[in-house]
Amino acid sequence: MTQPLASPSLADLRTEIDRIDAAMHLLLMERSEIIDRLVQVKRTQGAEGGSAFRPAREADMMRRLVERHHGLLPLDTVESIWRVIIATFTYVQAPYSVHADLAVGEPAMRDSARFHFGFTVPFVPHMGANGVIEAVAASKGDLGLLPAAVGTTPWWIALEADGAPKIIARLPFVERDDHPAALPVFVVSHPISDAAVTEVRVHSVRVSGWSAAAGHSLPAFAEILVAPDEALDGAALLVSVPPGHRIDEVLDAVTGAGAGIRSAREVGSHAALHKVCS
Repeated sequence: MTQPLASPSLADLRTEIDRIDAAMHLLLMERSEIIDRLVQVKRTQGAEGGSAFRPAREADMMRRLVERHHGLLPLDTVESIWRVIIATFTYVQAPYSVHADLAVGEPAMRDSARFHFGFTVPFVPHMGANGVIEAVAASKGDLGLLPAAVGTTPWWIALEADGAPKIIARLPFVERDDHPAALPVFVVSHPISDAAVTEVRVHSVRVSGWSAAAGHSLPAFAEILVAPDEALDGAALLVSVPPGHRIDEVLDAVTGAGAGIRSAREVGSHAALHKVCS
């Protein structure tokens, strides 16, 4: 009779785990060698300098990560590991700091920054969005984290000017129930047109004659933040328009409710949200 195969011992299984751990470390070091070659190529081509953050590529990487993931390991763990790897290697290419507005709630914003950028990238706290925007504007390639939530001041007005920082990403790249860093956050930086992703276009809209009727008229397809605009005695809107729609649809709805459009400026763009059902 054929003898049954012996079950592996605990020592055998731990040896396998050690082998995999060593292989992962070797692959990370190999990745760092490729990054070093990439930096050298950029220097040769005169393309170094500025931010190495590539929101379009990062959003695509996180989508593919979610699509291929399966098994016992929680997606939260896998996403956080990859975020630290990506953010740290970006930092190795071109050092940068992350500036964050803590006025919306320090624990949630710190959790978001650490989850998405790790501990190697310097974290610079600010109490207010203006400090974040000014620091990013004065930097060479720093990033700013600003709240994508209601109840905030209309910080996006400061992004309207030519040459001002712009929105380049929205975090988290992958939304799901019970996300460990679920605070919706916009990332601002100097414009990076060579790597921008324009699936969702974001506009700063200033409105006079704002009313409850105007608020109820806002179309459901758009993600919209509304804050008082004291300069116009009206409202300041940050409007994120998804693929397949235009900002004119929102403006028409607002004017149809009796409000007036004083200005509308595009202030950035980001990847479409990727949502995962638990």
